Amino acid sequence: MTDTALDQMATLAGALPFLKRYDDQTVVVKYGGHAMGEEETALRFGRDIALLEQVGVNPVVVHGGGPQINAMLKRLDVKSTFVQGLRVTDEQMLDVVEMVLAGPVNKQVAEAITRAGALAVGISGKDGGLVRARKVTRQVKDEATGELKEIDLGFVGEPESINPKILKLLIGADIVPVVAPVGASPDGQTYNINADTVAGAIAGALEAERLLMLTDVRGVLGPDGKLIPEMTVAQVKQGIADGWISGGMIPKVETCIYAVERGVKGAVILDGRVPHAVLLELFTDGGAGTLIRP
Repeated sequence: MTDTALDQMATLAGALPFLKRYDDQTVVVKYGGHAMGEEETALRFGRDIALLEQVGVNPVVVHGGGPQINAMLKRLDVKSTFVQGLRVTDEQMLDVVEMVLAGPVNKQVAEAITRAGALAVGISGKDGGLVRARKVTRQVKDEATGELKEIDLGFVGEPESINPKILKLLIGADIVPVVAPVGASPDGQTYNINADTVAGAIAGALEAERLLMLTDVRGVLGPDGKLIPEMTVAQVKQGIADGWISGGMIPKVETCIYAVERGVKGAVILDGRVPHAVLLELFTDGGAGTLIRP
C-alpha cells in the first residue's frame, strides 16, 4: 500500500468523529465574494456541498453575487452607490439585482452542486414566503453639521421573519436548498437583502448546528494581527467596543451573534478562497477560521 493511500485512510479515520457529530444536522453556508466568479473554485465548492449531503449532513446554501451584479450594472452603464456596505437600490436597479441573484447566479450554484452528485434546487427568499422583509434605513453623520441624518436606501430590506417550511420540505426530500437573498414585504414589495443577514436569519430559524460565513478574509484577527480560532459572543462584543474589531468585519460578526443568540450552536467566519474550507472547518480539529460560540 502506498503512502498516499495510507494518508487517505488516516484522513477518513480522523474525520469519523466529526461525521457522527454532524449526522442529520443542518449547516447553513453563506457563499459569496469574488470566488464565485472563478469556475474551478465554484465547482470545488459544489463538490464539497454535495459531499456534505452524501455523508448525512443537511446543507443549506445562501449566496451573494455582488461581483456579478456589478458586472451587469456596468454593462447597462448604471452606477452604484453604497452606504455602510449596503447598495442603494432604486426601482431600475432592483430589477437587475433580482434578475442576477435569482437567475443565473442562483442556478449556477445549484447546478454545480447537482453536477457533483447531490440534488440541489435554487429558490429565492420570495418563494414560499421564505423571507418576509421590511425596509431598511441608515443614519450617517453630516460632515458639515455633525448631526445624524437618515438616508433612504431605496428597496433595501432586512429579514422581518423567516418561514422555514419550504426549506424543511426540501431537506426532508434530500434536496439541497440554494437561496438567493431577495425577499418580499407582506404587501408584495420586493427587497434586496444582504446575503450575510439572510444566512444568519435562516440559520437561526432552522436552529442550525453551524453557520459558515465564507468570506474573502481568514477570520477575526486579534490586535496582534493573528487569527483568533475561537471566541465567545461576549469577547466579540468587547472587541468591537475596544475598536480592534472594526470596518467590514463588524457586520459579519454581528450576523454571527444574531444567529448564535437564536439557537445556532456556532457560527464561523472563514476564507472561502481556501480549498475545501467548508470540509476543513467541519471535519478537522483545527478548523479553518474563527468560531463564535454562545
